[in-house]
Amino acid sequence: MNVFEKSKGERVGEVFGLYEKFGQADYIGEPVSQIEHMCQSAQLAEKEGFDEEVILAAFFHDIGHLFAMDQDLENMGGYGVMSHEKLGADFLRRLGFPEKVDKLVENHVQAKRYLTYKYPEYFEKLSEASRKTFAYQGGVMTAEEAEVFENDELFELSLKMRTWDELAKEEKVPLPDLDRYKKMALKVIC
Repeated sequence: MNVFEKSKGERVGEVFGLYEKFGQADYIGEPVSQIEHMCQSAQLAEKEGFDEEVILAAFFHDIGHLFAMDQDLENMGGYGVMSHEKLGADFLRRLGFPEKVDKLVENHVQAKRYLTYKYPEYFEKLSEASRKTFAYQGGVMTAEEAEVFENDELFELSLKMRTWDELAKEEKVPLPDLDRYKKMALKVIC
């Protein structure tokens, strides 16, 4: 069955099914669960007044980890799955999410690599788990990679996503009503 033969509701249900199934899983060595981390990212985007596509990208940014759990893919020494940003973006693309959402999901790891290139001290600000995954994710960008990334139309937003990713690790933050994100997803999905 072609994915677009499924209704929008079925496709959004497929995404949120991953959160229901794996959302309570440990967030790769951080003091929060997967769902807590992704909700906090989305809440930060929302607090800053960004549109629904950006809020959803913040919410979905690590969905590749959940997708990998569902597919039982090999992980990075207990710190999530290799190329989770690409897996997540491709999963969302196949379901019909806007390219802006998909690209921001894909770019959040590139933003970490860029920031360590541009500001070497940024590495010291990363959590222990984020440092451990860094080498698996390609390490510091080259000058050529950085130049290409700087010319990406979503460059500035991608850096914002990275900021939210790093901040979204607070313990005991109440979870929002996920129906809000489902409704946003239903509005933006093709």
